[in-house]
Amino acid sequence: MSLVRFDPQSDIRIQTDKLTTSTWTGNRNNLEDFMYTSSLQAGGQAGQLYPQSPTSSAWFYLDVYDKDPSSSLAEVQFAAAYGHRAGSGSPDFTNDTGSFGLNASRTVYSQYRQLVYGEENQNFIFGSHVSDHIYVVNVNRARYKHGLATSTLSLHLSGAACIGAQTAATYAPCTNNGFLQLTDDSISSNGAAIQTNIGRQFNIVSGASGVYSGSSAKQIAGSSSYGLFYPDAGIAILNADAFKTTAIDSDTDAEAILANSHVPLGAYTASGLHSEYTTAEHFNTQKLYKAISGAAHFIVDSEEVITSQYYFARAKNFEFNYTNNPSFQDSTGNLTFQSMISNPKTYITTVGLYNDNSELLAVAKLSQPVAKDFTKEALFRIKLDF
Repeated sequence: MSLVRFDPQSDIRIQTDKLTTSTWTGNRNNLEDFMYTSSLQAGGQAGQLYPQSPTSSAWFYLDVYDKDPSSSLAEVQFAAAYGHRAGSGSPDFTNDTGSFGLNASRTVYSQYRQLVYGEENQNFIFGSHVSDHIYVVNVNRARYKHGLATSTLSLHLSGAACIGAQTAATYAPCTNNGFLQLTDDSISSNGAAIQTNIGRQFNIVSGASGVYSGSSAKQIAGSSSYGLFYPDAGIAILNADAFKTTAIDSDTDAEAILANSHVPLGAYTASGLHSEYTTAEHFNTQKLYKAISGAAHFIVDSEEVITSQYYFARAKNFEFNYTNNPSFQDSTGNLTFQSMISNPKTYITTVGLYNDNSELLAVAKLSQPVAKDFTKEALFRIKLDF
């Protein structure tokens, strides 16, 4: 058996492509109104709107499904969460002395701080603004391939702190239907990103298709963005301070927006006693879910990086014209067919790839045999995807 070594310069080519598809189940582009939560997770029993136990998983996160969770076909699309550096916004695990701030919101803030920064002392910074609390949208890992595609994020929020386009620009303008339209700033920043422990970091801004509205990503009082986007980890962290409704109570347009049955997204930050959390309005993870589902517009694509390695196997005119098939030889080792002496002709059906130890690693099958003799040459392109 004769083997021919590939020339790395002329016979091997590596190419990388990006494949973009819809993230949501069923290749749905926009979740729209296909968003459901489980009352069992939220309340501990059917019919309740907020958790009774301070250790309920819903204080940590709220899973959002594409169908009624009671259906066997329902799949989690993303999770909504709220975190606070000092533990406000969710009840303490116990009311014992010294347990203040030991609760779900503090755990969530610490968890994502560790993921992004790798240590416990760095707070989240949005532009130049340091925020004590965050909202989190975490896309379920089963929904995307290698990561989320930049510039495809289109998240609308209802009840967010934004004002009409005709008023002062303290906050970014709402869209015509009263919703705040968010995207990442990957196009505006020309793809420049901050590298973190969970990959690239972009700003979340008011705008569309990776382009922010205005001249800067610092759209809130000229100092802060609406959040941070981590496409490689499938996570969007929102600046909870950007959605305080009290900051715009004097603006009549903003009051009208918040009054039109939209759920205000300003976080509830009462004391740590469970008795302080008595209604669904005190349930911050539910608020985030309502803000997203109320706007009924959540688009983000999944991105997969496919690396292809091409091998160009060349059979020159003087190569591979004979066969090692034992049926072509008699018992004494002579060729059975005289034509294989004066005018040999073979048919190539398979190309094998071997390592330096002559061990077969991969096999490429041809769709049909290729005739080969001293008057013919052949070139085979072999593609390996990984």
